[in-house]
Amino acid sequence: MSQGKSPSDLEHRTGSPLTGRITRQAVLTIVFLGLFAVQSVTAQSNAVCSADNLPSMIEGFFQLTTALGIVGLAIVWQADSLIEMFTLHPEQKKGLKRHKRSAMKSAVVLVVLGPLYTVAGSMMSLPLAQCVDLVPW
Repeated sequence: MSQGKSPSDLEHRTGSPLTGRITRQAVLTIVFLGLFAVQSVTAQSNAVCSADNLPSMIEGFFQLTTALGIVGLAIVWQADSLIEMFTLHPEQKKGLKRHKRSAMKSAVVLVVLGPLYTVAGSMMSLPLAQCVDLVPW
């Protein structure tokens, strides 16, 4: 500092070779992985589709969770409606209606998620969407 140089000049001069070296190493690593590692992964066959019972197990699990979600929606909806009949305060009734709407949104997402993945996955040629049908009906 006694030579008239500011601390930012010293940091800039001492930090730039290290920053350049790290940047070059990062770029070389990305290029190397892009050339060699990605090609070997894409050349492999889909492990899920080649397994014996795994696609049917995934489909069954998805159908089971969707069915449980719909049953859960029915239970929550009926319980909230029952509680709503015995509730006197308008704030509590509004809270129960919000809870019912939230349960309905969750069930809609649960029912729409499988067909959406099946359609979008086949359009994007995802390997799992080619052998697993996630439509619950």
